[in-house]
Amino acid sequence: MSADTIAAVQPVTPEDDPFFSKPTWQVQYEKNKETCDETGYVDLNLIEAMNMAFDEEMANDPKVMVLGEDVGRDGGIFRLTDGLFDKYGRDRVFDTPISEMAIAGAATGLAIAGYRPVGEMQFSGFAYNAMHHYESHLARYLKRTNGRHKLPMVIHFPYGAGVRALEHHSESREAYYAHTPGLTVVMPSTPRNARSLLKAAIRSDEPVIFMEPKFLYRKYREPVPLDEEVAELRKTEVVQEGTDLTLVTWGAMRWFCDKAVAQLEQDGVSVEYLDLQTVSPMDSETIINSVRKTGRCVIVQEAPRSGGWGSEITRRIVESDAFYHLEAPVGMVSAPDVHTPLLAREHWYMPDESKILAECRRVLGA
Repeated sequence: MSADTIAAVQPVTPEDDPFFSKPTWQVQYEKNKETCDETGYVDLNLIEAMNMAFDEEMANDPKVMVLGEDVGRDGGIFRLTDGLFDKYGRDRVFDTPISEMAIAGAATGLAIAGYRPVGEMQFSGFAYNAMHHYESHLARYLKRTNGRHKLPMVIHFPYGAGVRALEHHSESREAYYAHTPGLTVVMPSTPRNARSLLKAAIRSDEPVIFMEPKFLYRKYREPVPLDEEVAELRKTEVVQEGTDLTLVTWGAMRWFCDKAVAQLEQDGVSVEYLDLQTVSPMDSETIINSVRKTGRCVIVQEAPRSGGWGSEITRRIVESDAFYHLEAPVGMVSAPDVHTPLLAREHWYMPDESKILAECRRVLGA
């Protein structure tokens, strides 16, 4: 089906369907329209912010489409795509069989045909079922065609612990994907950057693995600009500048690092606070420049310690001239090398504010 045909599909209206729904971010905007219009911002949680990104990109480009299990009429298992089916029709927001390989394969075919598909996997623990396709096709297509053909597509899924989920629903395995050349791996950490990073991912001409932290899905709301905001991929955000310690994190761990940084600042410690946002290809330069300045570094990851992305960050620091500026060994806060435990012990497993503070103080005192 051509893009012109898809663009011509008539949207559903409330008069056509009593179960008509609007995009969730729009509902939140309409509840506070006067304030939003006055300030230029709408308060959204991470789910609503991603919904906003989908809505904006689908409105801007008729080649953007969403596919996955229950993303259509049901709006996705977490209601992330709620309202998009009614607004854009079944040809641009459509359900797939219960097969991650089918989702990845169909999205790849659509991308080769000139569309910009976003394939949704319900949980990161199920996304591995398509790993062969990511490695053998998504990551290799540009090289395989000698640079003649791009592959503009996104595979997104929720990852991580903290929501008392069952087995296969709580892992943080970003290193699997970051280890694969040819894939861009993006992990947002706030509602605002989830929106801007997802928009950038959809516009990218290369395949993106987009891993959003479900721990933060509805944790809080923050102001998101009504004006367009598109992040720069492969760029580490300097959340705040400092001189005593470099703190590096990404994804859900920013929630805990925010609290730890606030406490350290109260204690008189000047923290340079970095959020990777794009895990791979990683912006090493920003991290190395920061460590040269502060001489101390702590890395916080949700993933198990061995073989995690924090080890790669450490390697890049010690192989650069920043090594000669270190006043203490690079510190690390991570989950232990065990499977994510079930409900009752999950809080013992995850890094939190107290563990981050303890490691920062250890490194500062070394």
